[in-house]
Amino acid sequence: MAYSTNFSIEDLHFDNYGLIPAIAQDWLDGSILMLAWMNKESLIKTLETKNVHYWSRSRSEIWRKGATSGSIQLLKEIRFDCDNDAIVLSIEQKGSGACHTGEKSCFFNEIDNNVTNKKEKKTNPFSNICSELFNTLNERSRSAKEKSYTNYLLTKGSNTILKKIGEESAEFIMACKDKDKHSISNEAADLIYHLQVALLHNGVEWRDVLSVLESRRGK
Repeated sequence: MAYSTNFSIEDLHFDNYGLIPAIAQDWLDGSILMLAWMNKESLIKTLETKNVHYWSRSRSEIWRKGATSGSIQLLKEIRFDCDNDAIVLSIEQKGSGACHTGEKSCFFNEIDNNVTNKKEKKTNPFSNICSELFNTLNERSRSAKEKSYTNYLLTKGSNTILKKIGEESAEFIMACKDKDKHSISNEAADLIYHLQVALLHNGVEWRDVLSVLESRRGK
């Protein structure tokens, strides 16, 4: 776990109701999935079983996430903030998603910049930009958009996609050779984009790549 051997649950600052806010975060792409509450007992159950348990304020009882829906959460890591009064659960979400609506995240509503309107944005909020990019490519593959470069590549197939990867790789190498930081950043972005198109074309998920990277962590 992400605490020292001297850690005690008693070190956490629970509120007057004996509760502490717990944020569930996707262990691979960093998406914020949900906010719930824990008491000491639910936190202990979570640590012991590695299945996330929360405290229901409406029912006044402990509930295991996914007990009825099947959308369980498997604990990977727990961190607490500098004031010891909030925790983040790094979890592997099983089933349809963390939200009772079936969405991956509960936070799919977005407030417009004018602060007067709310709009629904059913993407993976707060995930890393590469994961968001792959989700967009996936959407393009399911629903073609006129003049979409992604749809053009997917329609042309492997030869065109792989040729572009070769071209972008060469351009990235030359940018590095010239030590041009701006060009390096741009060429790296182009390369990652075309790599993701190739992954999608071959039925490989971006999360599969993240899983491999995660498995190599610390090695």
